[in-house]
Amino acid sequence: MGRLLDTGRAAVRGALSKVGRGWSHVQERRPLDSDLLESDDAYLVVFDAPGVRGDDVEVRFSDHTIEVTMERFREPRAGFETVFPGRGTTLSGSADLPADADVNPDGAAATLKRSGTLQVEIPKTGAADAVPVTESDDED
Repeated sequence: MGRLLDTGRAAVRGALSKVGRGWSHVQERRPLDSDLLESDDAYLVVFDAPGVRGDDVEVRFSDHTIEVTMERFREPRAGFETVFPGRGTTLSGSADLPADADVNPDGAAATLKRSGTLQVEIPKTGAADAVPVTESDDED
């Protein structure tokens, strides 16, 4: 009976592992959720960025579109093994600004919040490409 239980557990673990890897691939292909906000002086795009660190974020601006790519890692947990690896490690998304938006990407700033969001602010009036990313401990 013991071998039968062990075999059953191994089969369930193998199935969960395959399903988890499949789910993480689906998550990696699904674009990140985002909100687009506007003030008199700038646009603000807020992306979900769960479990990401500042060095692992790339933000680019191209033709009225903010493109974001993020890498995150599964940290090993002492005394535990992964049964269901369901979180994707490469996340990406984009947000389109209105076609008539006159923005200055040279003055753009991206802030990665501890709350798990990436906030990209682009001032109005101008044009360019790469956006620096900083980390912040505050929850705003």
